[in-house]
Amino acid sequence: MLYFLFQYLESKFQIPGAGLFQYLSFRSALAFIFSLFISIKFGYKIISYLRKKQIGETIRDLGLKGQMEKRGTPTMGGIIIIISTILPVFLVSNFTNIYVTILIFTTIWLGFIGFLDDYIKIFKKRKDGLKGKFKIIGQIILGLIVGLILFFHPDVTIKENKPEADYSVQYKSTKTTVPFLKNNEFDYSDLIFWTDQEKSSKYSYIIFILFVILIISAVSNGANLTDGIDGLAIGSSVIISLTLGVFAWVSGNIIFSNYLDVMYIPNVSEIVVFISSFVGGMIGFLWYNSYPAQVFMGDTGSLTIGGIIAVIAIIVRKELLLPLICGIFLIEVLSVIFQVGYFKYTRKKTGVGERIFLMSPIHHHFQKKGIHESKIVVRFWIIGILLAILSIITLKIR
Repeated sequence: MLYFLFQYLESKFQIPGAGLFQYLSFRSALAFIFSLFISIKFGYKIISYLRKKQIGETIRDLGLKGQMEKRGTPTMGGIIIIISTILPVFLVSNFTNIYVTILIFTTIWLGFIGFLDDYIKIFKKRKDGLKGKFKIIGQIILGLIVGLILFFHPDVTIKENKPEADYSVQYKSTKTTVPFLKNNEFDYSDLIFWTDQEKSSKYSYIIFILFVILIISAVSNGANLTDGIDGLAIGSSVIISLTLGVFAWVSGNIIFSNYLDVMYIPNVSEIVVFISSFVGGMIGFLWYNSYPAQVFMGDTGSLTIGGIIAVIAIIVRKELLLPLICGIFLIEVLSVIFQVGYFKYTRKKTGVGERIFLMSPIHHHFQKKGIHESKIVVRFWIIGILLAILSIITLKIR
């Protein structure tokens, strides 16, 4: 709202300083400050309300040290992240930008699904919460909507930094970026290579949308699995989001995208304001979620955070880099898959199931080994920072 207000004041009355709101860096900084303030200042009030209403976490005894002390800690704290992200975005961003609109919709949609899950767990006393199939259906619907918009909306275009390309022309494309390769672009239509060129272009949206659904579901559930000890999921998500913010800024800047020889995506730089607000909200939440946690995000937060990260990566066409950027999430998911798969395999073979880890997800394995959860979290953050740096240098390593 302030963006449009100051845009009007500058054009109509030439008010000194009004032009600052045209600068992405200024609005991103404001979004971060507002979001951080909201999440810290009003987060405390929300936590107090959750505690007053006895909206606390039900802890299942897994035999982990210090685990039962967390019983009754307020949950559904993801509301803090959602509110502190959305309000500054409406305040200082151009929320009519199609990419920002998609991210706002993603936040509200997955926030609602996560809220339903937490509500059923707490108030209906059903420990499994919302049935898994309904979560998946919700993620599929989101992926379908996001995929269709990104494929068909006229404002979703790219420009190529190619000698033979007309750089002044924007065009629709399902191309994405493949890390570490010299000619690092890949078109989803190439996956239906057995058809002729006309058909592959016509039906490429089907392949594209399937990938969007898969990526949103995978990252959203990966963040959910990572949210097992104080500060782990939220801290890792801050690192991931900052990394994606760098990619969004570079891809949306015509000078730097040309210098780095990467795909230029017109108008995508506006999501840097959203990412700044998102990061501010998460850091403010970390203020209360760091050990010992005063609040848990619940599925309201974890599903939403994972979904936002996935959609940002898809928008800036870096989704194939997600296994590296979101390496922490990937490790957590794989530890569960390997644990369950190996247990079932050995039980079928020998009649007695064996485990690879003491407990999965893998952060619980380290807890079982007697490592304090704060040390586990910090070490995972260090790994996350290393992965972020490796991800950023793919801009030049090909």
